[in-house]
Amino acid sequence: MNREELILNELDLIKSERIQNACVKIVNLLPEYWFTVAAASTGKYHPEYAQGEGGLLRHSKAAMRIGYELLSDPCIGDKYTDDEKDLMLVSLLVHDGLKLGNPKEQYTRFDHPILMANYLKEKKDELEELTEEEINFMADVIKTHMGPWTTDYNGNEVLEKPKTKYQNFVHMCDYLASRKCLLVPFDEDNNIAV
Repeated sequence: MNREELILNELDLIKSERIQNACVKIVNLLPEYWFTVAAASTGKYHPEYAQGEGGLLRHSKAAMRIGYELLSDPCIGDKYTDDEKDLMLVSLLVHDGLKLGNPKEQYTRFDHPILMANYLKEKKDELEELTEEEINFMADVIKTHMGPWTTDYNGNEVLEKPKTKYQNFVHMCDYLASRKCLLVPFDEDNNIAV
């Protein structure tokens, strides 16, 4: 499987060639399951397009596309620099990159936002296109993408809530991509069909 071919349409949404190259490297660092599993094992919290084989990939693409569309509105997008937009878009694409842990576990890891944020920091030497500040920026928005859902199944406070405009934006896009009333059309190749 050529991973870059699976995200060609998403790469076109990123303005900076440098950040596009970093995006390809990050996607190549993700576990194989990110391309094949459903967004959630129960289907309870995600729309139909995010279910079944490749559902997590489609959910991630939808979150990124929602971010792109919102950032294309000057009332929203003008609050961010071009690099900030690109970094948030890449973050949206890979925010659930370790949803089932690393190595893969049977169920969603509640702390997967932290796992993915830390994974980016661990791999910084392989992401020479990005500055340490940019990697930290991405880790910062990924670790809070769950928004207000910060307690695990035992009631333990595990995750942080979004505080910055960047964290809130990434959470909002992920949230919208998980709404059953918002359907994103996909073709047979898992590309958004618009």
